[in-house]
Amino acid sequence: MEEEHKLDEAKEIEKKLKIEGNEVDEDEEDAKGGEKIDVGPQVSLKDQIELDKDDESLRRWKEQLLGSVDMNSVGETLDPEVKILAVSILSPGMPDIVLPIPPAPNCKWFTLKEGSKYRLKFTFSVSNNIVCGLRYVNSVWKTGIKVESAKLMLGTFSPQAEAYVYEMNEEKTPSGVFARGSYSARTGFIDDDRKCYLEINYTFDIRKEWASAATN
Repeated sequence: MEEEHKLDEAKEIEKKLKIEGNEVDEDEEDAKGGEKIDVGPQVSLKDQIELDKDDESLRRWKEQLLGSVDMNSVGETLDPEVKILAVSILSPGMPDIVLPIPPAPNCKWFTLKEGSKYRLKFTFSVSNNIVCGLRYVNSVWKTGIKVESAKLMLGTFSPQAEAYVYEMNEEKTPSGVFARGSYSARTGFIDDDRKCYLEINYTFDIRKEWASAATN
């Protein structure tokens, strides 16, 4: 009986410890979610690169982490600068369609042929600082109804003199009488900090044939 009593007492103690342990974990989780983490003072990329520049091992580690950084493209400010230089439509057997930025007012930005394969190509530059989590977002409406919503992570990019080029995977336009017509859309480029570098509201058509160069 005494052994059973000790065993029951041990189980109660173990149970109590587990409960208390869970309560501590939950409190820690609440603290993590409720308090903003202090990351310390922010430092510009230029200062980070110059810091400990005489330490060879740190210099190599930074080069491996950051890649080839053009110091002429690095500024004193903390915020990165991203410029969308070109948006192009590539389709097999067709010349590339380079779209004007921004689109001409009251004009279709482009026309796609129904059932055709195509992919988008973005050309952009990065300066001042690293841009983290640059992504492309796009929403499309037809007769007021949203028919497509896309988000694509492009990546993290360091400043450099040469422009970056990113090509999306190939897609296919819808076909049929209900697919043809005019669409309205909004596209943008944002980063992890929700900073928007370009937002464009535009319209485009899907037709039986590609538009001529004069009308596209």
